[in-house]
Amino acid sequence: MRLASLGMIVAVTLAAILSSFPHIAAAAESRPNILFIFSDDHSQQAIGAYGSKINRTPHLDRLAAEGAVFRNSFVTNSICGPCRAVILTGKYSHLNGFRDNGPQTIFDGSQTTFPKLLQQAGYQTALVGKWHLRSDPTGFDHWNVLSGGGGQGTYYDPEMKSPQGTSKHEGYVTDITTDLALDWLRGRDQARPFMLMCQHKAPHREWQPGPNRLKPLSGDKIPEPATLFDDYSNRSPAARNQEMSIAHDLIERPDLKLGEPPASIPERWHDAWRQRYEAENKAFRDNPPTGPDRVRWNYQRYMHDYLDCVAGVDDSVGRLLAYLDESGLAKNTVVIYSSDQGFYLGEHGWYDKRWMYEESLRTPLLVRWPGVVKPGSEVQAMTMNLDYAQTLLDIAGAAAPADMQGASLLPLLRGEAPQSWRNSLYYHYYEFPTPHHVEPHYGVRTERYKLIHFYRIKEWELFDLRQDPHELRSVADDPAYASIRAELLTELRRLQTRYADSDPDTYTPPPERKPAKRPKARS
Repeated sequence: MRLASLGMIVAVTLAAILSSFPHIAAAAESRPNILFIFSDDHSQQAIGAYGSKINRTPHLDRLAAEGAVFRNSFVTNSICGPCRAVILTGKYSHLNGFRDNGPQTIFDGSQTTFPKLLQQAGYQTALVGKWHLRSDPTGFDHWNVLSGGGGQGTYYDPEMKSPQGTSKHEGYVTDITTDLALDWLRGRDQARPFMLMCQHKAPHREWQPGPNRLKPLSGDKIPEPATLFDDYSNRSPAARNQEMSIAHDLIERPDLKLGEPPASIPERWHDAWRQRYEAENKAFRDNPPTGPDRVRWNYQRYMHDYLDCVAGVDDSVGRLLAYLDESGLAKNTVVIYSSDQGFYLGEHGWYDKRWMYEESLRTPLLVRWPGVVKPGSEVQAMTMNLDYAQTLLDIAGAAAPADMQGASLLPLLRGEAPQSWRNSLYYHYYEFPTPHHVEPHYGVRTERYKLIHFYRIKEWELFDLRQDPHELRSVADDPAYASIRAELLTELRRLQTRYADSDPDTYTPPPERKPAKRPKARS
């Protein structure tokens, strides 16, 4: 009787303590850990789980097979820093203040972000790798991020910044980022749930493969996209006037690896670097390709390096998944893989991102959550990086602020199909004129149609994605689509009101930034 009474007293006392300290109570309930793996410029076209015709990604494909593939995952503003700010805040660029990557744009770390809210909910939070928002990270118990180059860092021997200062790390950036993530996982407080953001530089330009891939190029030909030689007819002048073409805008030494190793490559890797490119570069010098052959040569060089950078990220995912398995964490850890936005792998003759066209509007999203997400499932609903903050808070059982603008993906992860889910999305890109001279634009996308307004030059484009999936012919002025255009314009204005983008046509890009002159590739 006394033991039973004592047990009851202990139970009641413990319940009272936990009710007074909800963070402790939540931890006692074994809330899921969160591992958010993020890359830079990784397009869906380069992931096996998305049906890639040019690449294999066994570890990412494993993640997809054991979780869910989001088939219609989009971004709000297809450029590195702004995408990261959207994910942190759950708000569009015009509200979180980070519209572009310009040197005058600095993330306001005092605003509410999901890592801060997870901290308040009792989670350990950590960030390693690429940050690219200029201000120091806030909301993280631990952070160690790439510094230099506006936050881009370098592929080899990168400098990294932490609260203790800046230090140089010897090695390859993808491996170092993974090592730092694993070190933190091993040393964390094991009594509390965690949220770790492991954020890679790769496969960002200038596409420098890791030392284990500095092997002579095989000469294997990577399939070309159907629109590699797009002539930009039947569209607004915006597509013709860009400066991101594979034919003319790749730079010979850093991008195409013609000439000696760039200064950013440590001397100890120079011989391997030369051996990788030497034979092809000699053939190029002896018989320089011209016209379409030069475009094809540029494409092959670009893609071999890009895909080898992706392979390093895929290896990193494999290492992290292996650690979760070995440590017993896998069963209670949500693993998310995404990228800041999509990327052009020769489509429309381009590299880079920025546009509201499909290849850069889309971004990969893979989620594994044992016991919740059905293995091998596919989500067709339209999702956005705007949704990530609320989703991560929902996963952790933490409330999201009312001013976050996305929607939690938790019902979709559970296999549900909410009737109220979005059937359109809003996009707004700002950065102009440098780099790449992509016109500022905004637009609306539905399941079938896309309406884009290049407001500085007062041009509209309308695409029927069912009839024209490659977006080669605008029907904005086609009388047969007049009623569709009117409906889309009404929906566009509704979304602008909903997301408080009150004066989208009056945004003025900052004064032109004059980049250092660098020689372009010969055409």
